[in-house]
Amino acid sequence: MTTRISFVIALSLLLFASPLAAQQTDEVPAPAPKPTPQATTDKPAWRDNSRYMFMAVAMTVAAAQNMATAINLREYCANEKISNEFVRARLASFSKITGREETCASLMDY
Repeated sequence: MTTRISFVIALSLLLFASPLAAQQTDEVPAPAPKPTPQATTDKPAWRDNSRYMFMAVAMTVAAAQNMATAINLREYCANEKISNEFVRARLASFSKITGREETCASLMDY
């Protein structure tokens, strides 16, 4: 009975301790190569995403975020208790993100 317990303890130590030991290294990973800015665009170098392989995912995430913001703004537009100045300020902020002039009526596009 004690040999089984010893075997189980030894086996569990081998299985669970070895991945932890493998993760602990003193080596510092090499820094990622700096991306080169695209010559054809006037984007600053820190906005370069030419090496981003999942552009469709990024566009889907942006569309989902815009839709969520539009839903919140539609609630603001429908609520008479919220001041017009507050709603206009939020619409102006959302317009900066979308690149078009947003109104309570245009939020239905999302």
